[in-house]
Order: sequence, then structure tokens, then C-alpha cells
Amino acid sequence: MLIVDKLRDAGLDFVVTNASRSGDTTSGGLARLSAQLKHPIDIFIVELGINDAWRGIPIEQIQRNLQEIIDRVRAKNPGVQIIIAGMQLPDHDADGYIRDFDQMFTDLAAKNHAALVPYLLQGVAGDPQLNLFDRIHPNAAGHKILARNIWTVLEPVARQVAAQHTAAVKVK
Repeated sequence: MLIVDKLRDAGLDFVVTNASRSGDTTSGGLARLSAQLKHPIDIFIVELGINDAWRGIPIEQIQRNLQEIIDRVRAKNPGVQIIIAGMQLPDHDADGYIRDFDQMFTDLAAKNHAALVPYLLQGVAGDPQLNLFDRIHPNAAGHKILARNIWTVLEPVARQVAAQHTAAVKVK
């Protein structure tokens, strides 16, 4: 896992669980969330919604599901740091649905005091050399860029969480 390597290289000791499923929707993520909540979570990265949008799910429903995921994670882990990985649809300025979808991630991050990766696929989307033959899913080279996109936001959050844990241990 590329993110695990980045954490280790930075001297940050976190247990990483990848609970993603290709093709998953916010309702699927919500349904599977309880299994993840059985363990303490310090940092929670949520990257869902694009498959909902491809299915034409109303933005309000996608946003409600994402908010419910965030609320449930926070209820079980009050000190958790949330990172929202934003997505975009092609033809960014084409219509209200697309604009509302893009804006939804910014709004959720602001409402929940969460860190935001503005566009997870930045530098990868649309590049045939960085995607599988379906031109949707990143290949190995594309995943390295995605990891960098996440790392830009994750690293300062992880360092802050690690520092808080170190301080808590010293206080005890």
C-alpha cells in the first residue's frame, strides 16, 4: 500500500485499513461501516460519491449518506480527524448537478472541520497512460499520483495526530 509506505518513510506509526471496494456507493459504504467501527480510528479518509453520481443519485442523498458516515465515525471516535477526498465529474461547468456534486465535498469538509483533498484524481483523470483500459480506474502509475494527492493532505494531519498521541503518553 502506497500510503503505508509514505507513513513509514515519514516515521509515522499508524495501522492502516483499506476498506474500499471498487464500484462502491455511499449507501454501500454506509452499510459496511459498522465493521470498521469495531476498532479505534484516529484518521478516517472518506472517498465515496462518484459511483452514486454515475448512477444519477440526487446530490442531497449522496451528501446525506456521506454526512451519516462522518457522524457515525465521530460518534464512535470523538477525536478522529476526517479527510474528505473530493471527486469531480467530467464537464465540470456543464450543469447544476455537476457543479453541485463538485461543491458538495467542499461543503462537507467545511461543515465537519475536515481536511479536503479537492480532487483525488488530479493529474490522473483523462490520461490514458495513467488509467486502465476502461479509462476510469487508475493503473499502478496513476495510483502513485493518487497517493501523492492524498499524502499532501494526510501528512500534516498524521503528524498532528502523532504529536497529540506522544503528548498524551507523556502526560500519563
